[in-house]
Amino acid sequence: MKESGMETELRNTVFHWMRSHNNQIQVTANSYKEPLAYLRKAQMQWEKRIHKSLNSMCTEIGVSLARFRLASDKDELEEKWNELSTYDIDLTPYRPVYAPKDFLEVLLWIRSPNYRPIDAFYSGEGNWDFTQIPLKVKTLSELRQLYQQITRGEPLLGVNPNMCSASSHYLTLDAERTALGEKVLASNHAPVAQEFLKRGAPRSLRGRLWAQVMGSDIKPVHREYFAELKQAVLQYDLMIDKLIIKDVQLTASNDDQYFVFEDMLYQVLLCFSRDTEILTVFNHSSSSPIHGILKSKPATIENTVVYPPSGVIPFHGFTMYATAFCYLYDDPCALYFTFRAFYLRYWFRLHEVSSHEQGILSLCLLFERLLQRHETQLWIHFKMINVQPIRVVFKWLMRAFSGHLPPEQLLYLWDTIIAFDSLQVIPLLAVCILSFRRENLLQVDTLQNVEAVLADLSSLQVMPLLQIALMKDSHWHTD
Repeated sequence: MKESGMETELRNTVFHWMRSHNNQIQVTANSYKEPLAYLRKAQMQWEKRIHKSLNSMCTEIGVSLARFRLASDKDELEEKWNELSTYDIDLTPYRPVYAPKDFLEVLLWIRSPNYRPIDAFYSGEGNWDFTQIPLKVKTLSELRQLYQQITRGEPLLGVNPNMCSASSHYLTLDAERTALGEKVLASNHAPVAQEFLKRGAPRSLRGRLWAQVMGSDIKPVHREYFAELKQAVLQYDLMIDKLIIKDVQLTASNDDQYFVFEDMLYQVLLCFSRDTEILTVFNHSSSSPIHGILKSKPATIENTVVYPPSGVIPFHGFTMYATAFCYLYDDPCALYFTFRAFYLRYWFRLHEVSSHEQGILSLCLLFERLLQRHETQLWIHFKMINVQPIRVVFKWLMRAFSGHLPPEQLLYLWDTIIAFDSLQVIPLLAVCILSFRRENLLQVDTLQNVEAVLADLSSLQVMPLLQIALMKDSHWHTD
């Protein structure tokens, strides 16, 4: 088994199975995917709102949610498949179903039935922060435990590109990590690759390392499946397609770092919307896909379908979950499967209401607790000028910083997400950035000016900021 490579295959299979099952809540007949009733209710109301928004847009514009594609349209789409930016359709009447700020409003209105406000700042108009949702989140010392390799101040990639290697065989840390990374890839053992990522991935190996950890290495069966998804795009014209194309145009196409990948993003995201494998996420996610009745058929179970086939309705900025992968893969098929693995493991948690410790609510709470405890002066300043800190950083959290950080820095951040299998580094980084810009923030007193101070993150270095926050002798108050 060792010689044939079967042993490693088996170990990797067990590793991926364990990871995917740790990610799931076991749903029995008497339990729910979301244990807290008030959060279940909030998620259901939110889904109804999305459903309504979709349907009213269809009625307004006079289009159906799905139909067979006309032969002429199908031919044009096939012909332009590799340069979809030249595929010309009028998108003026289409608008995003929702944006992050709409979702934030919904989250801020959620109330735990057991919570009684005692805060003088509380008013009936929504909430100032998330104290009304009593979820347990990690303290700074628990985060230091989780991110030990960063806490210990070990040499990390992304801190200093020309850092000398500790080994006499290599000139730089980058050269040393690249040589070691090649060995890790050759061993083809996913847990080893995950461990290796804890100190950062060399640029040249990152795509292969991520695929190894996420179990998204491309085999012939993947290519066949991707070709089937493409056929489904050519066959059916979904109203969602226009939302996807418009979202790519509003986000990636307007971004200096990503506009060159426009064509690849159309392919990947249109195929994503047709992929029924993504429905497996609803086995353990607190959300449910939208169902529709087939046209001119009676409303029975047999005539009910999930819409879109993936069950995922894109919002304004959804494209940004996929953009960074364009720097790692030239092949749309390879890009697709690693992006999909990321979505199924991490990204779905960023746009649903749930009590999961990696869910967006817990991430918002973690951000607020860290800011309040370790940057008290800033927290008080925000209170005095009546600016909710969460409003300032929510778009960073919901997009995992994509489109806000330069790609190279973003990729170091996402290395950390996979390496430690946790999204908690996102709110931690958000607090680090506010801390880093503290002096400027203390001098402004309107939301607009606060946003101006934080608008440009292009000069930030992610790993040094995280290291400063997590190392014991940092200027942050220790627990």
